[in-house]
Amino acid sequence: MILCQISDLHIKAQGKKSYRVVDTAESLRRCVAQVNRLKQRPDAVVFTGDLVDFGLADEYAVLRELLAPLTMPYYLLPGNHDERGALRRAFPDHGYLQGAADDARIEYVIEDHPLRIVTLDTVIPRSSKGELAPASMDWLEQVLSTQPQRPTVIAMHHPPFTTGIGHMDDIGLINPQLLEPVVRRHPQVERVICGHLHRSIQTRFGGTMASTCPGVSHQVVLDLDPQAPSQFVMEPPGFQLHWWERNTGLISHTAYVGEFDGPYPFYDGDQLID
Repeated sequence: MILCQISDLHIKAQGKKSYRVVDTAESLRRCVAQVNRLKQRPDAVVFTGDLVDFGLADEYAVLRELLAPLTMPYYLLPGNHDERGALRRAFPDHGYLQGAADDARIEYVIEDHPLRIVTLDTVIPRSSKGELAPASMDWLEQVLSTQPQRPTVIAMHHPPFTTGIGHMDDIGLINPQLLEPVVRRHPQVERVICGHLHRSIQTRFGGTMASTCPGVSHQVVLDLDPQAPSQFVMEPPGFQLHWWERNTGLISHTAYVGEFDGPYPFYDGDQLID
């Protein structure tokens, strides 16, 4: 199975650019087209939050239009820039999004693929920081206990680890310690995949791995000074392909959005130089 992860879309309405620089709609349009052209077609796509910039209905309308060309199932979860009610109303046909109330956490399980997908909602309304609910940890424990042999990915927006990028860690998950013991008790968890950081970052976590995905349009500056300013850079946009095979487990690849020279063979004349 191939699970594509796309994160931190920050879609705006009416052609507006984020920070007056980033054309996030065009970035997503190019990404969707590239995913559709992949030689090995993903079985599903998961979007790990910050789908739009201000949680507005017209932004979600643009998002829906931009995602319509995808040729495989896709699953949405909110980030700190999203608004749960507006997201639900924009995608009423996505049954997994629907809850008892507009503001209820968007947490669900997708059982349709060889790799089980479980999502957690880390959103604190009107805050950039994230939080895990104790009730969500009870729910996760129960969900994981029902199929202990089933390979599983947990998807969430805020990563449950410190990254060293100070200004992002300041708006990170405030209680990551709640998740680690739950994951450690369930070795079928192949990976915890996250967004929020606009960079590809990996670490050991709870007996498995946790990682973040590059942004689909702009990236957070890589500066490990604790006092580094909050800045972004127009490094190549990217997404991740998580390839799962029973004999190998989950292997993750970072892909870049854009047109690049090549491919070229690893030959110099008639001589192999690989």
